[in-house]
This record gives sequence, structure tokens and C-alpha cells, in this order.
Amino acid sequence: MKAVLCREFTGPQNLRLSEIAEPKPAGDEILIDVHAASVSFMDQLLVSGLYQMRPPTPFVPGTEASGVVVAVGDKVTTFAPGDRVACSSWTGGYAERMTAKESKSVRLPDGVTFEAAATVLHNYGTAYYALVERARAQRGEIVFVTGAAGGVGLAAVDLCRHLGLRVVAGVGSDDKAALVRGYGASEVINYRSEDLRERIKSITGGDGIDVGFDNLGGAILEQMARLMTWGGRLMPIGFTSGEIPQIPMNLPLLKNYSIIGVFAGAWAEKFPAEAARMNDTLMQLLANGQIRPHIDRVLPLEEVTEAMRAVANRTVQGRIVLRMR
Repeated sequence: MKAVLCREFTGPQNLRLSEIAEPKPAGDEILIDVHAASVSFMDQLLVSGLYQMRPPTPFVPGTEASGVVVAVGDKVTTFAPGDRVACSSWTGGYAERMTAKESKSVRLPDGVTFEAAATVLHNYGTAYYALVERARAQRGEIVFVTGAAGGVGLAAVDLCRHLGLRVVAGVGSDDKAALVRGYGASEVINYRSEDLRERIKSITGGDGIDVGFDNLGGAILEQMARLMTWGGRLMPIGFTSGEIPQIPMNLPLLKNYSIIGVFAGAWAEKFPAEAARMNDTLMQLLANGQIRPHIDRVLPLEEVTEAMRAVANRTVQGRIVLRMR
């Protein structure tokens, strides 16, 4: 079967489309005919050797996909051949067929397209876990989302709208403002051209933000640490800036706010039943039109290098999807 192979951690430029043997599902896995797979910043980090884990090489990248079940392991009870599903996995999505854990797969409701389904579990799963499970965000609270036009960021903006939260969206260029406003942001801050501290003070009447949803790390999160309100929750989601921030611990002490780590993938590994229930919830929200994944473009599998470069260069709004067939 056709698959994209990463043979060494040298980035997207050395990915190659190859012929490899079809995988076989373990007892708790399903085998999927892949129809679509999304391209995430995490995928780009993985093939570049910059993520916190390194799969053994060679490996097939792709952390999220959708398609049709063709076989199931002998311990699988939830799925059968012919079921339309979406799944998440650390690797394997950029191929004609992949295996995925039963606990990390979800059946697609009628009317949900493969392209849309392939963009939900990572983006909206991270946002849902952060906002609902970790921050326990309450209707009317102010949430500041950085990287708000990216995959996870835009999902957070969309989910905040659904949950009745007030969204302040942080973007790195003015051309992304219209998109995040269309997804529910009441205010937009370009942190490359505006004074973040002054804008947040102005928007919140000097009180600060209730929930900080940070995808960037580095200097932006260090500034956010000084902009929290009393009892707020500051959540590091990722470090796409490439810099791990340093936060003086007197800041959360003075305002009694919490710093809450968010690693949705590790949570899903540790609590698979809870993660499966969340995935079902997200797919129902998608089927009902209550969340609206934004697909920047759909490309053939052969253009995976171009897709990953676009993600790395931050020219993507929402997600790029690779179509397999």
C-alpha cells in the first residue's frame, strides 16, 4: 500500500511516498481504509525530531484520520467492518490503511464528511479537554486564546462560542482577524503589532483574563502570566514559538490563580473511557452544526511536504487535510 515514510528526523523535505506492507490490527485495534488525514503542527514537530517523543524510524506520520473499518481485532466490541470512523494515533495516518486503538476511534454520524471528521479529535479534543475538563470554564468568563487562527486555537475559539464564553483572540497577523471574528471572537489582538498588556487591561477593565489558553509559549505566555485575574487559570497547551517560558512563581501566588498543564494525548492514554465519551460528544456537536471545523485546503497525499511546510510557516488557517482516495 502507499504510505508516507519518515526515515530520519530531518523535517518535511525528506518525507517520501513509498510502498509498504499493510498493517495488521492487534486485539484492541481496528484496521481502517483511510479517506482523509489532517496535518497538524505536532506532525511537523514529530518528523523534525522536535516533539517530546520520537517514534522508532522508519514510521508513517499522521496523528488523525478518518475512513472505513475493514477489519477488527479479536477484543474489539464497538466497531465492525463497514463502519465510518475517525481516529487519533501517534503515527500512521498518512497511508492508504492504518490501525488505531478502539478506545481512540469514534463512529461518524450520518452526514459528517471524512474531511471534516479528520480535523476534530485533535483540535477540538484538546480545546474541550482544556476548557471543560481542566479549566472548568464558566459561561461569561473571558478566555484569551493565542495562535487563535491555527488548528487548536481556532477550535478553542469555536468551542468557547458554543460554551458561552467571551473570547479574546490573539493572532500574529492582521489577515487572520476576520476568520477568528467569524468563529466568535469578540476582540482580536495582533500581539506582533499591539501592546498585549495595554489591550488586555483595556478589554477587561483592568481586571485581567479568567482563562489563558496558550499555544505559543515563550514571551507571550510570560506576558499572560502578568495578565490573569484573581482565581484565573493559565493553561500552557503547546510551545509553537519553540521557547519554553519561565514564570516567576510569585505571580500565581499574588492573585491565587492556577497554572494548569494540558496534554490531551497523555490524558486519553491514561483515561481511555473518558476520552472516548468526549470524542462521541464532539462528533455529535459536529453533526448538529454546533462546531464548525475550518479546512484551509484539501491536498492529495503526494503533497504532504508542501502541506507540512505551510503549517511550519504559519500560513495555514485551521487545518490542511490530505485526501487519500
